[in-house]
Amino acid sequence: MFKKAVHEFVGLFWAFVIAIVIQTILFQPFYVPSGSMYPTLEVGDFFVASKFSYGYSPYSLPWYHPEIFSGRIFGQDPTRGQVLAFNGPSVDGRPGATDDYIKRCVGLPGDRIQMRQGILHINGEPVKLERTGDYLMVDPRKPGQVKVIPQYLETLPNGVVHPILKEYPFGEGSLDNTQEFVVPLGHFFMVGDNRDHSSDSRAMNPIGFVPAEKLIGPAQVLWFSTEAKWYEPQRWLSGLRFSRFFKWVR
Repeated sequence: MFKKAVHEFVGLFWAFVIAIVIQTILFQPFYVPSGSMYPTLEVGDFFVASKFSYGYSPYSLPWYHPEIFSGRIFGQDPTRGQVLAFNGPSVDGRPGATDDYIKRCVGLPGDRIQMRQGILHINGEPVKLERTGDYLMVDPRKPGQVKVIPQYLETLPNGVVHPILKEYPFGEGSLDNTQEFVVPLGHFFMVGDNRDHSSDSRAMNPIGFVPAEKLIGPAQVLWFSTEAKWYEPQRWLSGLRFSRFFKWVR
């Protein structure tokens, strides 16, 4: 009996160690709680980010420990258009508190970024936009409410094409017209795909320019998606969005 208990304890210990190693070095799971990345990521999506893609920083650890080391080791820069998980100041403004965010990288070090009449300009040139119809947004936080939002394909200078939503007429969104931002060395400029409902680098507070040290990794694949809350067992099955299971994040 004693040997069996010891054997089970050792098994649980190594399972825990392996899980920590995987989350520290290889992949980290995330949950999408907000609508800032519709239509790419929806509320209730679960995805994994690869932590080895850009090297490692104190923010790569399951528990942030800035005193261990600073900067990044084995560091590489992301490419324009990637959907990135990163750490930043908490949205509620608590001193020293941080949150994890998921946004799309549109600005690299040295780039000049500006929104003019709702159109993204990179180094003085507007990105290409193509109207692709309407997107029916069903937000699980607002049961029974369906929004019809204009959808566009945005083409970045390096050829990356991705969808965005623009609910308000161009020029009428709160972040449709900004100053020209010059991205500092070692930093990146992040924007949500749901342009009129994303707090991101355009507002500068709380996110602003994102330091390379705070990058966690690019989103790789959706592995689970549901409209149900944990306290709604009656919807656990009916709320599953099977069409989003094991879907690559583009």
